[in-house]
Formats: sequence, structure tokens, C-alpha cells
Amino acid sequence: MGKSIKGRCSGDADRSSCCAGKIFKTTKDQIMYKYFLVSLLVFIHPSPVDPIIDDFYHHPEKVLVAAHRADHNNYPENSLPAIKRAIAAGIDIVELDIRETKDGKIVIMHDQRVDRTTNGKGLVSEMTYAEIALLRLKKEGHITAEHIPTLEEVLKLTKGLIMIDLDFKAETSSALKETYRLVKANQMEKQVLFFVYDYKDAVAGLPVMPRVHNVEEVRTVLDMKSFSIMHIDESFYSDSLMSEVHKAGMRVWANALGKYDDMEEVQAGSGFEEMLKMKQVNVIQTNYPEQLLSYLKKKGYHR
Repeated sequence: MGKSIKGRCSGDADRSSCCAGKIFKTTKDQIMYKYFLVSLLVFIHPSPVDPIIDDFYHHPEKVLVAAHRADHNNYPENSLPAIKRAIAAGIDIVELDIRETKDGKIVIMHDQRVDRTTNGKGLVSEMTYAEIALLRLKKEGHITAEHIPTLEEVLKLTKGLIMIDLDFKAETSSALKETYRLVKANQMEKQVLFFVYDYKDAVAGLPVMPRVHNVEEVRTVLDMKSFSIMHIDESFYSDSLMSEVHKAGMRVWANALGKYDDMEEVQAGSGFEEMLKMKQVNVIQTNYPEQLLSYLKKKGYHR
């Protein structure tokens, strides 16, 4: 009574490793045990992006919200604060634009030139990253303290939090390969979509979203059996055709940009109500992501 037992594990901090040492005889066994515990914790505590990915791949009855150039209503378009705001608001997907600098750095920028969105002038493709890094983004013509983000910064910010649609404005194989390398290195293949224009030559395994322009292209994409989603227009939309897309295990992306967003500016809910008449659409890209999210929740289309 009252005597301590020699070798007994004491204290919560070292109990796990101490007991593991007594159960497992080799260092390798201990490492595997700790790996198992970490994996178990990840399983018990899923990341915020997991339900988004689950809805995207397994629940076509749900409609996801894609924020065009992130939350550019409150922050500079394609900026880190605009992405942070979208994450905080519970948006499912941020759409961002990819360009490549003269020295091969992947940056987030919509236009070919930096003139409209920054305090600089020139083509992104003719500037080094060191030159790009000195520029500051504008919001409604006013210079802010925000810089042009790199893809690496964006992936670090968004990992485990939100899906990303990367719109390839840089039509070079080097940009595509480097982007895929970074996404793969961060183990974010399920979290990222590649919106490339020459989808027929897409690299195997690349999570590409093809842009189709007519019924014939829908058929071509279906026959390829290589994609999880396609970007369509209402001009050739039909419930029956898009049902075929769903049966093939694919999702349907459509834009509210332009017509439907314009209707929203006149009367809240009118554009989204009209757009949801396309019943097979699974992802809607809009300039008003928070308003769309609120509308979908009220109508029972969102978790």
C-alpha cells in the first residue's frame, strides 16, 4: 500500500507512448501504432471540406454554390481575403483564375494584363514573380494592401476547408503540369477541379471539368468516361439529357453569371428561382454566393 509500482506509466502526456512501448517491441510497431491513432482522430474529426466533397460526388440532389473569383463583392477579386470570406460564409467552391509568370510561377489573376486589378501595368506572362509580388490589388479602383496570391498560398489556405475550381487562363502545358504537381503534392486532388479548355488532351488522373457547348460535345464527354463533372449552358439543357449525365456518375455545373445574377440585382430570389428550373444542375456559379447559399438553404437544396 502506498508504494509506486516500478515502470508504471504516469501522467496523461506520456501514457500513450509509454504504454505503446510496453505493448510493441519494436520502434516500427510504435510508429505504426501512433499512425493508427492519428488516422483514427482524422476519421472521428472530418475536415470542413468533407461534407462538401461528399455532396459533390454522392448527392446529386444537393446544389452547391461556387463563388466567382471568390467573394469579390467585399474584397479584391481572386485575393486571399476574398477566399477567406467565402470559407467563413460556408460557400462550397471558390472559382479562381490561373496564370503563369515569365519565370514559371503560378499566380491567381483573371486578366492577361495586371492593369485593371492592380497598381501596375503589363502582361503577367512577361513579368517575373519578383515583379508581380511588388504589385497591390485594387478594389473598385482603390489600391489595397493585398498582393497577387500564388497558387501555393491558395492551396495552403484552402486545404481541408473548401473546394476550388481553377480556371486555366494560362494555356500552357507547363502551367498545367506545375499546377497539378502542386495540387498532388498537397494531396488535394479530390478538392480541386481543373477547368481547362482543351479537355480532350487532359492528363490521365487530372480532375478536369470539361466545358461543353452543345449536345454533341455532351455525348463526346460521356463517351470518354473520364470526368466527374461537366460545365453546360442552358441553350442546350434538357432534363432528360442531364439525367444521362447523372446516370454516368457525373455532375452538372451551370452559371448564374449574367442573366440570372442580373435578375437578382433587380429582385432578390428571382434569378435563382428561375435557374433552379434546370432541375439537374448540381453546381451554380454566381457573383452573389452568400445570397444563393441562403436561398438554397431555405428551399431545402443545401445541407
